[in-house]
Amino acid sequence: MNRALGGLVAGWMAVSAPALADAGWPQYGGDEGGQRYSAAAQITPANVARLKPAWSYSTGAMTAHSHAMSEASFEDTPILDEGKLFVCSPFHEVMALDPGTGRELWRFNPRIDDNPHLGYPEGFKCRGVAYGKDASGRGRIYLATADRRLIALDAASGKPVEGFGQHGIVTVSSGKLESPGQMQFTSMPLVSHGVVVIGSTFGDNRRAFELPGTVHAFDATTGAPRWSFDPLADTQGKAGAANVWAPMSVDEARGLVFLPTTSPSPDFWGGYRTAAEKFTTAVVALEILTGKVAWSFQTVHHNVWDYDLPAQPTLATVTYKGVTAPAVLQPTKQGLLFTLNRETGQPLIPVEERKVPQGAAPGDKLSPTQPFPVAPPPLTPSHITPDDAFGLTFWDRGKCRDAIAAARNDGIFTPPSLKGTLIYPSNVGGANWGGLSFDPVHDIAYVNTNNLVHLVKLFPTAELRAAHAADPHAEFGRNTGAPFAISRKVLLSPFGMPCNAPPWGQLHAIDMHDGKILWSVPLGTTEDLAPFSQYALGTVGAPNVGGPVATAGGLVFIAAAMDDYLRAFDAKTGAELWKGRLPAGGQATPMTYVWKGRQYVVIAAGGHAKLNTRRGDQVIAFALPD
Repeated sequence: MNRALGGLVAGWMAVSAPALADAGWPQYGGDEGGQRYSAAAQITPANVARLKPAWSYSTGAMTAHSHAMSEASFEDTPILDEGKLFVCSPFHEVMALDPGTGRELWRFNPRIDDNPHLGYPEGFKCRGVAYGKDASGRGRIYLATADRRLIALDAASGKPVEGFGQHGIVTVSSGKLESPGQMQFTSMPLVSHGVVVIGSTFGDNRRAFELPGTVHAFDATTGAPRWSFDPLADTQGKAGAANVWAPMSVDEARGLVFLPTTSPSPDFWGGYRTAAEKFTTAVVALEILTGKVAWSFQTVHHNVWDYDLPAQPTLATVTYKGVTAPAVLQPTKQGLLFTLNRETGQPLIPVEERKVPQGAAPGDKLSPTQPFPVAPPPLTPSHITPDDAFGLTFWDRGKCRDAIAAARNDGIFTPPSLKGTLIYPSNVGGANWGGLSFDPVHDIAYVNTNNLVHLVKLFPTAELRAAHAADPHAEFGRNTGAPFAISRKVLLSPFGMPCNAPPWGQLHAIDMHDGKILWSVPLGTTEDLAPFSQYALGTVGAPNVGGPVATAGGLVFIAAAMDDYLRAFDAKTGAELWKGRLPAGGQATPMTYVWKGRQYVVIAAGGHAKLNTRRGDQVIAFALPD
């Protein structure tokens, strides 16, 4: 152990005395700033090996929606308030559970159309619900559904609130829809200052001129519109989207809501974008009462890589090189972590504009530079050569070498091309919607990342059918109205393994005092992907979606990987101390709380449509023996 890490361990032990008071989880990210940190300290490195399932609850989705489970992803993080655990199924059914037993207290079914052919861009998923209070102080649960309804439920009974919108429902749209699945909600609303704020999700690469990615705000009591914000309001041309599909954060004291915005449409060609796009792929701080922009900071200029801001901006107080300030920590798909001043948007950790590859596709024009924080260093690799190709045998490694050599590949921010371009990190990250966890006692950020290469190719839209026939396993985007359609796929060997070397998924700890990486460890195995490969590969890390949770007990809990486990890591060293088997994929962020003196760790285990992990409908709670 090096001297710096040894000193950190000693300091950790001095401040990690067990706490007996109840600890809740009232918001999706633990608190309104998304720190995903709990003061619960009953479970520690010394006893975590004794964790056992305490209770489980079935949402019933496997039975009621069996025909649609191929499109379902159970990404929910429950919240705890008013003595109830609130859970949201992929089909937006909301259940209130007893926190100590998992017994159902009430259930609400919005009865969405679960026809899997409706074309929802993200299938069926609900990352969570939001808790708030109306003007009288009565608790409400706010639900955003796939079919664009914002619903207010009475937290005590689960019944729709009659005085909100039309019998508890407000229907939201950003324009005239061409199809039911053109626009949907996947992340939870945000509630603060008597206002409910909601973003939206659009399908990637369907059309050049997409609907605007407008963020809407409504009165939390009545559902009346309060304000709206379009990230593309200052631009011109045939573009849309730039929406907010990831969770948002709020600074209650400052009255600011923080939006992580995305790229305009379409993702990989920007020839119709004719203005600065300054509010796209940016952290945008709005005054929550008015929707006026307080500040914004762009993390990618003229984004043609699908490098959306995928994660909730985390609000924390950071002390960097002796200077303490309120901060916004924004992880990105590029494997970069931006640290901004929460009041001004200026970087707390300096950001450099560095030259990046040029040579855009016909009709497009790139930014000559892109922003890079000076610390921490990138959490994922961003350059690969043919000699770096990975394979289990000489033959499949050779196939990967040939595929890497055949594509355009100039490092991070290599522009999409008609030849085919390697996008590395890929559009799944780096970081993704699970975000990061921040320990405010030690100023340490924990973030999980992916390490995969995507191959993206542009081709004239008239050649879409032929391109699909030539590569039927790729994902295609028709980009209606643009001169080019696209195909993209993870670069895999003939054996189905990534062409880049492992680890393919990692968990990192970053000391925000200086931006140094304290440790990085593989996250997950190939056990449930290729059952016998783990014996040859070992713990190589696996692609993952979902986030970590840090606790005062000195642990980091995370599932996320493409094997069916919830894991606990030593927060000081990164050592994996425990893993609990799940009945299905755990592609969700866990949460933890103390209820009647007992600490529980809860995870949604239902699998993920895009990752094709094992499906289920269980919420599992782990605890120490009674």
